[in-house]
Amino acid sequence: MTLFVKICGLRTEQDVDTAVEAGADAVGFVFSDSPRRIDPAAAARLVARVPESVLTVGVFRREPLDHVRSVAAESGIRAVQLHGPEDRGYYADLATGGWTLIRAAAFGDSVPRCGEFGEDMLLLDAPVPGSGIAWDWSRKQVAAGERWLLAGGLTPENVREAVDVTRPWGVDVSSGVEASRGVKNPALITAFVEAARAGAVLG
Repeated sequence: MTLFVKICGLRTEQDVDTAVEAGADAVGFVFSDSPRRIDPAAAARLVARVPESVLTVGVFRREPLDHVRSVAAESGIRAVQLHGPEDRGYYADLATGGWTLIRAAAFGDSVPRCGEFGEDMLLLDAPVPGSGIAWDWSRKQVAAGERWLLAGGLTPENVREAVDVTRPWGVDVSSGVEASRGVKNPALITAFVEAARAGAVLG
């Protein structure tokens, strides 16, 4: 099985084209307050460039359900990634829209399990999500075979070690492939995908 790789926070045609050409399985667009934020219309133009084989993901943080549904529909994304306190009912409602659902959770004392809220994938982030700071990956324990993505502080330089230690189903990166905050570096995107796949030891 090939490691699933998601490149997040994309805002330009070059970002998207580079990620796709590098072999990314998913590309993410941030719709919440962030230096990487993009509006739905601009995202729709980028989504149109993405082949069907690559999953397009919209990232939301503590947004009203109706807003998420509206933005997801306008942008044409095929997956919704949620960072927040959404309950099972929220996920169940979104599931009726046909989107793949990704639940983002910060690593803490308890270990989240994929599917607890009806999500299709679980993204396990650093204790301070979006900080770009690497965390103690060795403390992560999940059942083998779970569809979970490792995130938080990953870079082309450390992703190989992180994958070998945690054996995730996939990895997610944003700040680790940037030239400056919110600005992607094409060479780093390509290097990240290559490094992640080269070091994949899956459970």
